[in-house]
Amino acid sequence: MRFKGLDLNLLVAFDLLLETRSVSRAAERMNLSQPAMSAALTRLRDYFGNAILVAEGKQLYPTSYAETLLPRVRECLRCVESVISVSQSFDPKTSARAFRLLASDYMTAAVIVPLIRRLAHIGPNIRIEVLLPSDHDQELIEQSKVDLSLMPEDYVIRGYPTDLLFTERQVLVGWSGNPIFERLITEEDVFAAGHVGVSIGVRRQPAFADRQLQIMGKIRRIEVITESFTMVPWLLKETSRLAIMHERLARTMAQHFPITYVPLPFQISPMREMVQYHQARSADEGLTWLRAQLHAVVSDESIDVANTSR
Repeated sequence: MRFKGLDLNLLVAFDLLLETRSVSRAAERMNLSQPAMSAALTRLRDYFGNAILVAEGKQLYPTSYAETLLPRVRECLRCVESVISVSQSFDPKTSARAFRLLASDYMTAAVIVPLIRRLAHIGPNIRIEVLLPSDHDQELIEQSKVDLSLMPEDYVIRGYPTDLLFTERQVLVGWSGNPIFERLITEEDVFAAGHVGVSIGVRRQPAFADRQLQIMGKIRRIEVITESFTMVPWLLKETSRLAIMHERLARTMAQHFPITYVPLPFQISPMREMVQYHQARSADEGLTWLRAQLHAVVSDESIDVANTSR
């Protein structure tokens, strides 16, 4: 496709070249040979009358002009993608589309796993790619490099469409052989015990429960820290330590590990788990369908939670 003499595929090459700052890595991302990507860079230079990337030692760096163009090129690509997604009908029974979801290991275990089981019956050729949260989450959403982000409300980015997926309460979890679970657990018991805690990302941010406890002026005695919610059951097994965990995850993990869980003996505000996406995807039939499937999954899971509670 050409627009005013420009091969629109070159805009994709431009985006990847500036992102990777490497002809070879950009070529890999576009499934092209290195000579073909070098030729694309040459054509970009000819069209814009600018070097685009310049070599300093063994590293390529974008020119100031290229950096000025980059946000406009990315917005153009998002608009093109939006046009394509609107014009294409989506049939889950025949679609082989790949969806990229940004989600924690907690959300993967508690929501995406049952979603995948559901898709096996209603969208057997659909593929799901899960990306764990990182310090680049905002960039991924702003550049529409993920289809959906599944995150607590505290982490959503302002200005982008967001839906409430579900609310989640926190529960007290421990090894099923821990004698503390044979009696009524008090608030004093919770804070007297050692705990397994979760810190998120390279900045070691506290998880939702600990942020809420800090607001309440309460601090747990953390003896073990992990970056993964799904590692917590391993660290509780055959110990007297406790943990505070999302109820859906606790229920899922209790099916596979010797752990048990009970309501907290004090109140913590429920967590609001959200679905967020780029506004360019608002009319995307495939994403609209996938969001509906997520809501159906959590609705089914909520019924199971209610039945388990009774």
